[in-house]
Amino acid sequence: MTEFRWAYIGSGGIAKSTAMNIKKGNHKIVSVYSRTFSKAKDFAEKYGATAFEDFESAVNRSDVDAVYIATPHTSHVEYAVKAMKMGKPVLCEKPVGVSVKDVDILLNTAKETDTYFCEAMWTWFSPVALKVKEWVQSGEIGEIKDVVINYAFPGIMMSKDSRVLMPETAGGALLDVGIYPITYCYNLFGVPKGIKCDGEIKDGIDIAETVVLDYGNFKCTLNMSLCKLKENCKIIGAKGSINLPVFFHMASKAILKNGIKRKVFRGKTDYLTEFNCVAEEIRQGKKESSYIPFESTRECMKIMDECRRQMNLVYPFEV
Repeated sequence: MTEFRWAYIGSGGIAKSTAMNIKKGNHKIVSVYSRTFSKAKDFAEKYGATAFEDFESAVNRSDVDAVYIATPHTSHVEYAVKAMKMGKPVLCEKPVGVSVKDVDILLNTAKETDTYFCEAMWTWFSPVALKVKEWVQSGEIGEIKDVVINYAFPGIMMSKDSRVLMPETAGGALLDVGIYPITYCYNLFGVPKGIKCDGEIKDGIDIAETVVLDYGNFKCTLNMSLCKLKENCKIIGAKGSINLPVFFHMASKAILKNGIKRKVFRGKTDYLTEFNCVAEEIRQGKKESSYIPFESTRECMKIMDECRRQMNLVYPFEV
């Protein structure tokens, strides 16, 4: 099969990480656009692409099969809408926007232009996450009693001009960190009956929060932070439990315990799996991902909107 050809929008850390990974597969990065042309040129030289000084020239090419957007999330809507109006399928880094209003603009544009759009959230494509979902839904551990997910990284130690720490780029723990456990719980259990969020705001961003998603018979307690380093997930059922030492970042193992029975599932959570799935869906002519339906992206953003409302977290550009 011929290589799947990408236009990259953005040349920062996540763009470099995905590029290194997908080059191991049947993918080719043919063009790249970045607001700083010198960075685009450096990226292009390293990954065999052509750098462009304007977005349109990078995207509107016959050799571009799809567009991957890896810029700060405050610019996702602008670039994704432009690409879809050019008829180009889009894989957009998470979060695809900063609010449900943004998500609605993206999804409506995808429908109006009849163009594929998908959120780049690799856990939706991960064999490990899919196996955990299979275990939960098949009743391997019985009725769910409790779920705890921790995810944190010391982002507070990053440079003060990092997008992660800047209110102007919707930085903070929720959109950069919290989206992972929130999405993980939604993928397993759907829309919660109740949401409670307690967070800490400093210098215009949320640096940590605990979110409790109430599903009636059980609760998911999600702890996320930019102040420490921690990651794990435990799902407790009436008949057993599922443990993931790492649930998101390159997750490779899930452990199921049910009485004396112990199962260990090993698999990959990587960008190549995600890009392979998206490329296949685009080649099949799909306009909406089977892995991440539009409604799923929207519902997860609604949860984060509610968390922000409870924390009274408003970004400068929203005032």
